[in-house]
Amino acid sequence: MNANRCAILLILDSLGVGAAPDAAEYGDEGSNTLSNLALAVGGLRLPALQGMGLGNIPDLLPNGLPVLGVPPTTLPTASYGALREASRGKDTTTGHWELVGLKMVDGFHV
Repeated sequence: MNANRCAILLILDSLGVGAAPDAAEYGDEGSNTLSNLALAVGGLRLPALQGMGLGNIPDLLPNGLPVLGVPPTTLPTASYGALREASRGKDTTTGHWELVGLKMVDGFHV
């Protein structure tokens, strides 16, 4: 392994980009924090995150909404994506546990 290589994992915790399939179970139908926030403030200006591919993420989703002020880029400087929990539940901690490889069958009580 080359000692000069590293990875930086940037997690925008609770900054959702669309409703998960189980959103109705938690009263979150139609949720999309990032796009709704951008609309509420008349658009965002996030040049570094845009360059990394933040504006490309909605294209990964079946009903992705554009992020006003953060259009897609043709040559992102980073890898990007959107995650959906495999575990049952609506909880930030559940997602964090999954990032390190722990899948929960029952999920936390909310």
